[in-house]
Amino acid sequence: MNTLHVELGDRRYPLHIGPGLLGCPDLLRPYIASRQALVVSNTTVAPLYLEPVRAALADLRHEVVILPDGEQYKTLETLNTVFTALLEHRFGRDCTLIALGGGVIGDLAGFAAACYQRGVPFIQIPTTLLAQVDSSVGGKTAVNHPLGKNMIGAFYQPRGVLADTDTLNTLPDRELSAGLAEVIKYGLIRDRPFLEWLEANLEALLARDAAALSAAIERSCRNKAEVVAADERETGERALLNLGHTFGHAIETGVGYGEWLHGEAVAVGMVLAAELSARLGWLRDEQVERVRALLARARLPLAPPPTLSPDDFLRLMAVDKKVQNGRLRLILLRDLGQAVIAEQVDARRLRETLERSY
Repeated sequence: MNTLHVELGDRRYPLHIGPGLLGCPDLLRPYIASRQALVVSNTTVAPLYLEPVRAALADLRHEVVILPDGEQYKTLETLNTVFTALLEHRFGRDCTLIALGGGVIGDLAGFAAACYQRGVPFIQIPTTLLAQVDSSVGGKTAVNHPLGKNMIGAFYQPRGVLADTDTLNTLPDRELSAGLAEVIKYGLIRDRPFLEWLEANLEALLARDAAALSAAIERSCRNKAEVVAADERETGERALLNLGHTFGHAIETGVGYGEWLHGEAVAVGMVLAAELSARLGWLRDEQVERVRALLARARLPLAPPPTLSPDDFLRLMAVDKKVQNGRLRLILLRDLGQAVIAEQVDARRLRETLERSY
């Protein structure tokens, strides 16, 4: 097991990464505030991994909420199911929520914890690669709205993150690839040596080599922890973690939540960001091709869905958390391993990029 920390002063918390961690009470118990705990999971993950978590909580009063699986259920209505369970079981403000699942479960349980009785502790137990390297770390919690992804939420940090790499053994290939999109993102935005490592080791990651996966997860989490510690509420540097996300969120919203996996949409978004960066004179064509080649090797899509027109993209991107004073900000690349916040993007170049991406 490797342990990193997100350094947030008196809210500092650990990220435990390694195999066989689910059934370890000593890793869970220090972060449970009282003898009340609610485990939030879904219909896919619970049959696989709920029992060892319950065994670790055996001497505590704990209840379980099983939610439907899928991005389309990341809604206020589903969130209310968690609140109802907390109230029905008369859980107090010292209870602890435990998120057992992927990014949707982590976001829902985290947002519920942020809101219930104005804030109760929660723990992340991410079971997908994407959640282990990204969404479980940093305290972003949210639900979707039909008009925009993650538009209703809160910054709310967990007490700890327990990433059991054994859970990746049951992850479908498509979901593994989706998680690799977020791993590749760290190399593109701030860690060029990691990008080069990924280019050399991608086949080992796809083959689920345990050592390669652990190394990639740890390096990704280390990058994210450093950024979050420097800019918890995304007033500056943390926005760089959104490379490809404005384009990607437009895809997810436009085609309907759950049709594309988040990582798939982000992969296309990173291609579009790289191509736009080249049109602005920041990347060379061969660098754009490196980005495309690595994502293709990760078995990720490179082009947006044909059902979304450039006008659809622009309309959907206008409803984005990174819009400020009516102006869209995009995360682009000055170089491989060097992302920047582009405050005023040339509208003609943006449309040109969207029109030529199909």
